[in-house]
Amino acid sequence: MDLANYSFEILTFLFIVGMVAGFLDTLVGGGGLLAVPALLLSGMPPIYVLGTNKFQGSMGTGIATLLLFRKKKLEWNTIKYLMLASFIGSVIGGVIVQFVDTKVLSFVIPIVLVFIALYFIISPKPKGGPQNSVSNRSFEKYAVPSIGFYDGMFGPGAGSFFVMTGVMLKKLEIIQATILAKPLNFASNIAGFIVFFSFGHIAFLIGLIMMLGQLIGSFCGTHYLLKANPKVIRFLIVFMSLSMLARYIYSLGSY
Repeated sequence: MDLANYSFEILTFLFIVGMVAGFLDTLVGGGGLLAVPALLLSGMPPIYVLGTNKFQGSMGTGIATLLLFRKKKLEWNTIKYLMLASFIGSVIGGVIVQFVDTKVLSFVIPIVLVFIALYFIISPKPKGGPQNSVSNRSFEKYAVPSIGFYDGMFGPGAGSFFVMTGVMLKKLEIIQATILAKPLNFASNIAGFIVFFSFGHIAFLIGLIMMLGQLIGSFCGTHYLLKANPKVIRFLIVFMSLSMLARYIYSLGSY
């Protein structure tokens, strides 16, 4: 898509949105709540919006993952198969969405968002300790590829889903669950990008502008994450989930 079709003000707006989305995505996920509506407001066709969001979002999750590896908060042998499961799930979801109307997801997503928000509002603080092997297997075999599938097919909130299942099934503290979510989200973003690129549904120049913002936002977000108060992270997850819910209700009313 030609940059000449976009004013300087719109391009600046998309850069700022990318920066804020990168910061939020690094902490709690849900950056797509900002990026997707912003791209739609720019006049971009919906299928290109989904593809461009995957393209620019991969920068934020990629930078966060790299920094966490460099700070030795992640181990490759621990997450490589989880990343593969997320990748495969996202490829399948990304291929399917090329042939379906994304509006069919509108009745499922609000339910999931309510569940996430309620879980983090009422759930007790994880106590850590030995993990249940059944829950661990459920996380690896079902939760991760399923969330990857959702991210490849649509996307907003996928990072929060990874965090929630890390807390629920692996019994991780919320900061540890958030750290684990970064490489899984990166894998699903890259997979989605590859699929949408294969179908020619990415606006690269717009995506590059937003990626620059993502670079700045994710760098700041990663450094904040490592010293953040878990209560703040929990609040942000609830806030982003309810915000996405409000947006979906509003969008349903506009049809």
